[in-house]
Amino acid sequence: MSPHRPTALLSVSDKTGIVDLARALVSAGWRILSTGGTARELQKNALEVTEVSSHTGFPEVMAGRVKTLHPVIHGGLLGRRGIDDSIMVQHGMDAIDLLAVNLYPFAATTAQVGCTDAEAIEQIDVGGPAMLRAAAKNHADVCVLCDPADYPTLIERLPDLPPVEQRRQLAVKAFAHTSAYDGQISQWLAAGSRPDALPPRLHLPLAQVQTLRYGENPHQLAGLYRDTTRDAEGGLAGARPLQGKALSFNNLLDADAAWRAVGLLNPERPACVIVKHTNPCGAALGESPAHAYEQALACDPVSAFGGIIAFNREIDQALAKALCERFVEVILAPSFSPAALELLSRKTNLRLLAPTRSTSDALDVRPIDGGWLVQQPDAPAADESAWTVASRRQPAPGELADLQFAWAVVQSVRSNAIVYARAEATIGIGAGQMSRVDSARIGAWKAAEAKLELAGGVMASDAFFPFADSIETAAERGIRAVIQPGGSMRDEEVIAACNQHDMAMILTGRRHFRH
Repeated sequence: MSPHRPTALLSVSDKTGIVDLARALVSAGWRILSTGGTARELQKNALEVTEVSSHTGFPEVMAGRVKTLHPVIHGGLLGRRGIDDSIMVQHGMDAIDLLAVNLYPFAATTAQVGCTDAEAIEQIDVGGPAMLRAAAKNHADVCVLCDPADYPTLIERLPDLPPVEQRRQLAVKAFAHTSAYDGQISQWLAAGSRPDALPPRLHLPLAQVQTLRYGENPHQLAGLYRDTTRDAEGGLAGARPLQGKALSFNNLLDADAAWRAVGLLNPERPACVIVKHTNPCGAALGESPAHAYEQALACDPVSAFGGIIAFNREIDQALAKALCERFVEVILAPSFSPAALELLSRKTNLRLLAPTRSTSDALDVRPIDGGWLVQQPDAPAADESAWTVASRRQPAPGELADLQFAWAVVQSVRSNAIVYARAEATIGIGAGQMSRVDSARIGAWKAAEAKLELAGGVMASDAFFPFADSIETAAERGIRAVIQPGGSMRDEEVIAACNQHDMAMILTGRRHFRH
């Protein structure tokens, strides 16, 4: 009996690196089995390939739906060396020692505008997951590859396979890959039958990007994971620091809060948000990014020490010079000019991030004891046509611009939340208090500490005022206009207080609690 020639089965949707892998295998004396488009790609590159249909003696049928679902293939993947050898010989099952498979692009296809059900269904891979599971189950004898990033490690060890512990880790990756894939399909099918409902089962296909130094406190393990169904370089999770020491768990929490908050502000204007402990301590629109930063910083320069700062415009040299004058943990912006990078590089510990702008449609998932709470993300209402002026006095044009700005900022502040603003900049923020009037008082106190005058400014509240006491607090300090959702049993009392003090009040009809 002739000795077994090591055999690899290559059948991939993503053909990145597959020619290099096949060429290395052939050079090491391996035999290549392949299917459809993969076989054609290898043959085009002058590589000797045995098509699976020739190997099994059964043709590809149903437009490729059935090609690898055959006992000769699965027996070759599942056969235990030294245990099933005689059965494999009896039934003509040659051992397959390496499997390289990645699956049809189901998530990418269904994400396309106008994707039909028929197009999506055809991207549900059947043979690929079956082969991956078979090879991963038999990782004691078979090496399974589902990620082109793992090809170079395999190539380095040829003609031998990686050691069994490494094959075990590749098997872990393969099972995670098929699990995430099935989760995408089940959620898509569920969404099609119940488009206005949350999925009956929620799958989170997360992969670790990095281990963090520790969690919120030094005794807690922590890591950064990304959604594998999305662009690996997209969003904050995919942003790589341009400089600075490693990001911490708390850095990333605050960076996410800052990046989301600046994204809520008017995109037509340069904007800046400064965050401390996930709450904005200053926000502003400006004539330039530097001007917006100056205005945001003025709101609470004490809290801004060691803060996270986000911008919606490129950071230039003038702004970088101003930023270098203070202690900052992280700066986020769409880009940094070369001159700005040169200046900021002198602060060696300062982290710089340039994440891609993305509108997150991911569900909001939070743990509770024994389970998870899941909700849709809180998308702000872009249409202001639902807003109503409840007071006798209409807001003046300048007041309206400030109210729009304050309403965008208050959505990022922990409840109970109050934001005071003037000239499209925050002048006082009250966050996270058990009573709304306390938030109003704290916001006014912070303004006084920063030597900012509330008189002539506006006030935003993330939820309705249960009593008129917050209005009285604002009126005492000269606030001229208020924006809030409305909906309290005492709305008439609150509106009456506004009218008594000649304040304008807008009711938005939408609450923005942030717990």
